[in-house]
Amino acid sequence: MIDQRQKEDDEIHHGGAWKVAYADFVTALMALFIVLWLLNSTRDVREAVSGYFRDPRAHAKTGGSAGGGPAGAGEALAVDHDSVSQLRQKLEQAMHQLQGSEKFAKYVQFTVTGEGLRIELMERDAGMFFETGSPRPTHTGEDLFSLLAQQLGSLPNSVAIEGHTDARSFHSQDSGSYGNWELSFDRANMARRIMLSNGLQPTQIDEIRGYADRRPMEASDPYSSRNRRVSVIVKYSDH
Repeated sequence: MIDQRQKEDDEIHHGGAWKVAYADFVTALMALFIVLWLLNSTRDVREAVSGYFRDPRAHAKTGGSAGGGPAGAGEALAVDHDSVSQLRQKLEQAMHQLQGSEKFAKYVQFTVTGEGLRIELMERDAGMFFETGSPRPTHTGEDLFSLLAQQLGSLPNSVAIEGHTDARSFHSQDSGSYGNWELSFDRANMARRIMLSNGLQPTQIDEIRGYADRRPMEASDPYSSRNRRVSVIVKYSDH
């Protein structure tokens, strides 16, 4: 009888039941640590973890970071008032990696406004991002608009694009001729087309605006080349 009971105890001891119980204990302990960690994490981290469990495949494609990953690869964290500075820093870093950035960087201005992140692409006298007096983009303009599209395309934020001119009029003053109103809108629309071809999502385009010379950057000098610009505005998700 003693030998039989000892044999049964040995079979239980060498069985797998204790391993299952131990695995459950370790899993519960790990879950506790994750909960405690999340309670002390930032909102961005909590949203990233939540997004992973909602859609792990999309999270893996975007890399789990705001504005990261290829455009359209999945939903990244929305840019709001708290995270807009991070997007600004990311775009500035990406821009400086473009070939020839030392020549055009001073013509690009990033400003945080009440509407969102405003990115101003300002012209120089000879033309920087567009050919003078034309909606045709230069190679530099195409490269920079493509870069912005790639960086913004994975965000859920909506985007507005504005066109502006200086106060110089075209040679013809005929009211029916092509002028600054048409040019400002056509440049903004050209920027839209380039960005859509390079990763910006059609649903992100919220507005296309053409202001001619009515909203100058250099109000004291209406003929300044800085007034000729295209503005890309990344609107807050909580706007």
